[in-house]
Amino acid sequence: MLGLDALAKRLFGSSNDRYVASLKPTIRRIGELEPEFEALSDDELTGKTVEFRKRLADGEKLDALLPEAFATVREGSKRVLGMRHFDVQLVGGIVLHRGEIAEMRTGEGKTLVATCAVYLNALEGKGVHVVTVNDYLASRDAAWMGRLYTFLGLSVGVIIPDLPEDERRNAYAADITYGTNNEFGFDYLRDNMKYSRASMVQRPFNYAVVDEVDSVLIDEARTPLIISGPTEDKSEMYVAVDKIVRQLGEDDYEIDEKQKSIQLTEDGTERIERLLEDAGLLEGSNLYDIENTQIVHHTNQALRAIKMFKRDTDYIVKDGKIVIIDEFTGRMMDGRRWSDGLHQAVEAKEDVDIKPENQTLATITFQNYFRMYPKLSGMTGTAATEAPEFYDIYKLNVVEIPTNLPVQREDYDDQFFKNAEDKYKAIVVAIREAAAKGQPVLVGTTSIERSELLSAFLKKEGVDHSVLNARFHEQEAHIVAQAGRLGAVTIATNMAGRGTDIQLGGNVDFRVADELSAMEDGPDKTREIERIEQEIKAEREAVKQAGGLFVLGTERHESRRIDNQLRGRSGRQGDPGLSRFFLSLEDDLLRIFGQQNLLNRMMNSSLEEGEAIEHPWISKAIETAQKKVEARNYDVRKQLLQYDDVMNDQRKVVYQQREEVMDSERVDDVVEEMRAETIEEIITLNAPPGSYPEQWNVEGLKEEVSRVLGMEPPIDAWMQEDAVDQELFVGRLEEAAKSDLEEKVARLPEGRWREIEKSFLLQSIDYRWKEHLATLDALRSSIGLRAYAQKQPINEYKKEAFALFEAMLTHIREDVTRMLLTARLPERAPEPEMPAPSEFVTTHIDPLTGRDDSAPPSRPAGPTQTAQRPMPDNAGPVNRNAPCPCGSGRKYKHCHGAL
Repeated sequence: MLGLDALAKRLFGSSNDRYVASLKPTIRRIGELEPEFEALSDDELTGKTVEFRKRLADGEKLDALLPEAFATVREGSKRVLGMRHFDVQLVGGIVLHRGEIAEMRTGEGKTLVATCAVYLNALEGKGVHVVTVNDYLASRDAAWMGRLYTFLGLSVGVIIPDLPEDERRNAYAADITYGTNNEFGFDYLRDNMKYSRASMVQRPFNYAVVDEVDSVLIDEARTPLIISGPTEDKSEMYVAVDKIVRQLGEDDYEIDEKQKSIQLTEDGTERIERLLEDAGLLEGSNLYDIENTQIVHHTNQALRAIKMFKRDTDYIVKDGKIVIIDEFTGRMMDGRRWSDGLHQAVEAKEDVDIKPENQTLATITFQNYFRMYPKLSGMTGTAATEAPEFYDIYKLNVVEIPTNLPVQREDYDDQFFKNAEDKYKAIVVAIREAAAKGQPVLVGTTSIERSELLSAFLKKEGVDHSVLNARFHEQEAHIVAQAGRLGAVTIATNMAGRGTDIQLGGNVDFRVADELSAMEDGPDKTREIERIEQEIKAEREAVKQAGGLFVLGTERHESRRIDNQLRGRSGRQGDPGLSRFFLSLEDDLLRIFGQQNLLNRMMNSSLEEGEAIEHPWISKAIETAQKKVEARNYDVRKQLLQYDDVMNDQRKVVYQQREEVMDSERVDDVVEEMRAETIEEIITLNAPPGSYPEQWNVEGLKEEVSRVLGMEPPIDAWMQEDAVDQELFVGRLEEAAKSDLEEKVARLPEGRWREIEKSFLLQSIDYRWKEHLATLDALRSSIGLRAYAQKQPINEYKKEAFALFEAMLTHIREDVTRMLLTARLPERAPEPEMPAPSEFVTTHIDPLTGRDDSAPPSRPAGPTQTAQRPMPDNAGPVNRNAPCPCGSGRKYKHCHGAL
C-alpha cells in the first residue's frame, strides 16, 4: 500500500515536476516565436542584440526579454552551429538564468544549454563568466560557442594560463569570458596585490555559470586557493629527516585511514628523539619542547610522505619531478605542489631535486569567491545528492531537468567477490564476453595503479584496449571520443569533466582529424569524410544491436556522484546501454568504511572460490559507507568555510581599504589620522590614563618618540611644567610631527608627496597582511588543541583572529607614521615592482588529504596561444631584469631567460 507522500507524488508529481511544468508557458511562447525569427535575415537577427540592449537601457527587465532572447539564440544556433535547442534545453536555460543549478544527464547538451542564459545576461554589458573545470574545455567552448555569440554581436574572451596581462584584461572586458575556477580565483587574488586600478584585470562581479558545478563548488571547495612566494631553502633538513623516519618500524606510528592522518606512538616518539639527538637535530632531549617546533613539523610531513603517500596513486615521478595526481579526475597536475613542506618531503623520499617552501601572500576559498557573484548558477549531471549543501552554502536550488528522450540504460545490481583476484578475473571475463559480441566497454577505476593492474590482466588475456589515465593526458579527448566504437575497450581513471561525449559507433570529427589531417580540402577529402560518416552510421547500428555502451565499475568511489558520473556515460540521448559495478572486500571503501561484521558473515557463508554474490543488504552497506564519507567531507568543507569566514571579513576590509587608497588622489587625511592615533597609543602605553606624572615611563616615552617619530622633543622640560598631562603631550607631539613633515614636503616637487604617501601606505598594508596570514595559518593549525580545555576551537579562533587583526591595524598605523617621519624621502615615489604572474606560486590545498590541485596545467595549444619570438643572433649576454632582446615586451627572465 502506498504511503501518503508516495500517493501525493503520484497524483500531483514531485515539487521538481511541478516547477518544470510551470515553465511550459514560457517554452510555448519561445516556440511560437520560431517562425517569426526564421524569417529574419542574418543582419536582422544580429540586430536583435542592439534592440535588446536599447530596451534594457530604457528600463525593461531581463525576464521580459527572455522569450525573444532565447528564440534569438535558438535561431542563431541553427544557422551557425547546425544545432537546434530542444525544449528541455530551453528549460535548463531558464533555470540557469534564475540563478539555480540545472541537473542534466550526460549527453543532453549542457554546453548548448548555457548559451541561452549567457546571452541573455550578457546583454547588460556587465560581463558573464563561464567557469569550466579545465583549460581544454575553456578554450574549446570559447571557440565553439564563441561562433554563436560573435554572430549575435557579442564579444568573447578566454582566460588560460600564462596569458599576458593586457590580453587577460581584454578577455575580462569582453561580454562573455570563459576560464577555469582556478584562473578566475587567482586573478581575483592577484588583482588585490596590485598597486594601481589600471593594472587590475577583473571587472566587478556580475553573473557566473559554473559547468560541472558539483566538481567545482563541492569537490574542489575543500581546497583554498593560495598565492605564495618562496622562503629560505631547507633541502638538507628534509633529506636528513627523511633518512631518520625511514628507520621507524610499524609499531612506532599509527595510521588512521578514515581521517587520513598519521602520528607517532609513545615508543615511536622516544625512538625518533634518540635518532634526532644522534643526528644533532634536536634541541635538548624532548621532541615537543618549543625550540623543536620546526623539527616536529618536518618529522610529521616526512612520516606522511613515506608511510601514507603512494607512488603511482597519489603522484608519479616524471622527468625528475614529483607530479601530483588529482584524486577527482585522475589527471596529472603538472606544476602543482602540495603545501606546508609536504611536497618537499615527497621529493626527499623519491630522491629528486627539492624546491624551497613558500609563504602565503593571499588566499581565499571557492565558497567565499563564488559567493561574491550577485547571481550564480551551474549545471552538471549529478547534483541531487548534494542539494542540501548547495542550498546551505550557496543558497542554490537544484532542479532536475527531464531528458530529451527516455533513458534506456539498465543499471544492474553490484556483484561482490571475496577478494580482489576473484573480482579481476570476473571483470576480464565480462569484458571479453562483451567485446566478443561487439559491445563497447568503458571500465572505471579509482587510480593509475588500478588501471595499469587491470590493463596487465587484459594484455595477458589478449584483449585489445586503450588506457585513459594521467600518463596519457594528451590523448584523452581522442580516446574518449572513440570509446563507443564496435568492440572498443577503454579503461579510465575517472570520467568527470572529460568534456567529450561517447557516441556509439565513434565520433566523426575526431576520426576526420585523426585520419585525414594530412589531406588538403577538395573533392577527395569530401569523399573520404562521407565514407567515414557512412562507416560510423553502420557501426552505430551494430553497437545498438550489441546492447550499447557497457559501463563497468571496478570499485565504488567515496562519493555516489562520481559513480553516477561514470554510469551517466552510457545511455545518452535514448541510446541503449548497461552498467554494473564489481566489488570485493579488499576495496578501500569497504575496508575502511564498510560494516565489516555484516560483510564478512555474508561473504564467507557458503561462498565458493570465484563465486559472486548479489544482495540488497550489501548494496545498502555500500551506500551507508558512501554516505559516511560524504558527510565527513561535508563537515570538512563546512569547517573550512567557518574558519575562512573569519578571515573573509578581514580580507574584505583590507581589500576595500587598498581599493580606496588606489582610487584616492590624496590620502593625507588618512595618514594624518594614523599619525594622531599612533601618537596617542605611544602616550597611552607609557603614560596610562588616570596615572600621575611621577608614575610615567619617561625613558620609554623618549625611546618610542625617537624610534617612531624620529624626533627628540624637550620631554624633560615639558615634565617640569605645572599643567602637565597626557593631552598636553599628545597635542605637542602632533604639532611637532606636523611641522617636521611640512619641512620635508616643502623640499619636494609639487604632487610628489601624495604619491609617496600612497606608495608607503599600500606597501605597509601588503607587508602586514602577509605577516597576518602567516600568523593565522599558525593559529589555525594549533587551535584544535583548545578542545582539550573544553573550549570551542572556532570561537577561540574568532576571538584571537580579531585581536590579531586589531594588532595588525596598529602596526600599519605605526609603520606608515614611522616611514614618513623617519625615512629619508626619495625625490620620486618608490614604485614597487609587482612580480609577474609566472613568479607567483599558486597552490590549492586540500585540508583533509594535503593534496594540491592548484596551479593550472600547461596551456593547451590553440588560436589564442602566442608563439615565443626568436632571439636575434647578435643578442649576446642579457641582464635577467632587462627587456628581452626578442622584442616580446617582457623581461628577459620571463621570456627566453625563464629558468
